[in-house]
Amino acid sequence: MERESRHLSVHVERAAAEVYAFASQPSNLPRWASGLGSDVVHEGDDWFVETPGGRARVRFAPPNDLGVLDHEVLTPAGETVHVPLRAIPDGDACEVVFTLRRAPGMTDEELDRDEALVRADLARLKEVVEGRS
Repeated sequence: MERESRHLSVHVERAAAEVYAFASQPSNLPRWASGLGSDVVHEGDDWFVETPGGRARVRFAPPNDLGVLDHEVLTPAGETVHVPLRAIPDGDACEVVFTLRRAPGMTDEELDRDEALVRADLARLKEVVEGRS
């Protein structure tokens, strides 16, 4: 069964490598990714965040020069959520693209709510890396 995806993006007036360097650091998540909580803890090879639903594990793709910021979130309920995220060069700037996927059983209202949250996070990422926040 094919799941619905929405590709959400923001144009950032910083080089893709600079955006990647910031966004690939789990310790920076509280500065821009509100959905992943405010407390980030590093334990061994893993990063954990405190979410409204409890503690979740976050694992980013291995370091790379391609702007791939994909990550997996192991939710407190034990579900693994794959999050495709890219910083794509655009001259001296970049476009950050987040792929939002409809989870099984998710209503239209829930998907729209998640889209609004992701758009707010992308706007916050833009503000932070452009130095306006």
